[in-house]
Amino acid sequence: MIEILHRRLTLTFTFAVAALLVAFASAGVATAQKLKAEDVVAKHLEAIGPAASRASDRSRVVVGAARAVFKTSGSSGAIDGRAVFGSVQNKVLVAMAFTAPNYPGDKFGFDGKKLTIAYQRPGIRTTLGSFLQSNSGIVKEGLMGGTLSSAWPLLNLAERDAKVSYSGTDKIDGRTVHKLNYSPNKGSDVKISLYFDSETFHHIRTQYELVISTRIASGGVDNQAGQRETRYKLFETFSDYKKEGELNLPHTYTLQFEITKTSGSSSDKWEIKLEQFDFNQAIDSKSFDVEGD
Repeated sequence: MIEILHRRLTLTFTFAVAALLVAFASAGVATAQKLKAEDVVAKHLEAIGPAASRASDRSRVVVGAARAVFKTSGSSGAIDGRAVFGSVQNKVLVAMAFTAPNYPGDKFGFDGKKLTIAYQRPGIRTTLGSFLQSNSGIVKEGLMGGTLSSAWPLLNLAERDAKVSYSGTDKIDGRTVHKLNYSPNKGSDVKISLYFDSETFHHIRTQYELVISTRIASGGVDNQAGQRETRYKLFETFSDYKKEGELNLPHTYTLQFEITKTSGSSSDKWEIKLEQFDFNQAIDSKSFDVEGD
């Protein structure tokens, strides 16, 4: 009799625990469903720092050590250099310099009106530079560089007039993240996704995806038979958040650019360890025009 009663109590306890777990899981799902894009943005801004500090930060210069790793189907190599992020309100400069003769670096500048991208050689841009030239909104919107830049669009989303929608949760390196879809006001062929840590609401990744399909000739005949679509993926990853002044900013920045097409694939990666942060410094407006560099 005692044994039967013990079993009944054990089963009752097991069912009670299971019910509680289901209840907690349901509550978690309900919370995730109720979360809106504006909630994520608001918590993200709080994670950066006080509103007064964010508003008073009109310019930034961030400098660090850079390492570039290039991989193709048959070879790979790595070189070291330096990188700088400069910004004044919505003006942006990203520059990476290396000593390798076949790759002196990449420079992108937006002066608030015009995007310029430095040439690797006269008349020739790098693969990354050409991609950004064709998809200029990535730089013009202030997306590139994330919170390292004063032009980061989430700092003043109303001015950007962009559409941001909540796309649920995802996993990055085992961490739960909130995902937002970002659509510029003028539209874009590039799919843009922003990811935020579910606990800290730090911005940890921006992902850009572009697919270019094979062309179909008149009459419905594929004039590129045997070829497939070309896929471009650009990832910006932000980590090692620390306080600089009153702002919490990433100290490790990784940029990865992948191209997949019929003739082969490539994967280029730049990892930057940020060492120096200067705020509200005067920056010559000519610095944001890099085309002649």
